[in-house]
Amino acid sequence: MLSVIIATHESERALVPTLAALVPGATAGLLGEVIVADASSRDATAEVADIAGCHFISSSAPLGARLKAAAASTRTPWLMFLRAGCVPEPGWIAAADVFMQATDMLDGAARAAVFRPPAAADLLRPGLSEVIALLRVALGGGARPEQGLLIARRFYDAIGGHPAQADAEAALLARLGRRRITMLPTGARFVAG
Repeated sequence: MLSVIIATHESERALVPTLAALVPGATAGLLGEVIVADASSRDATAEVADIAGCHFISSSAPLGARLKAAAASTRTPWLMFLRAGCVPEPGWIAAADVFMQATDMLDGAARAAVFRPPAAADLLRPGLSEVIALLRVALGGGARPEQGLLIARRFYDAIGGHPAQADAEAALLARLGRRRITMLPTGARFVAG
């Protein structure tokens, strides 16, 4: 079972498609809880989270501190970090479940996973961020925060979680390094709010 932690700030519109994509995970029994780690938004982000049944944490702390605090409040052995607007494609449930089971069979091997960026066929009407993500992967670049992160809680805790800095997501991915990050066979698209 896993907990999803979504970083938000003035994200009421971007949060809706992300939460909608997670509903099948809840009905399949894979998703235990969703926590929205908000940066003191003034829009309706809190109301959207409440209507969806999410646990809502609001703080003016830096992103890394908010994500780390949200992770500490969870009760599941797996964590998935998403940004508001990250919409996992159909098939994400099976892909995440296979990755978690395989990692658990290796006795909690030190690995994490990200969603694959959009493929060339997905880019019929590309957004600039999707084109950049595709080129980055094609040229051997590392994972990006827009791809989400699936990680065992004990591995997350062992590496110290998110650092307290502003670019905490990118810093955590860099600390993990390409060798410890697996690309899930399903992708995620990013919807701007």
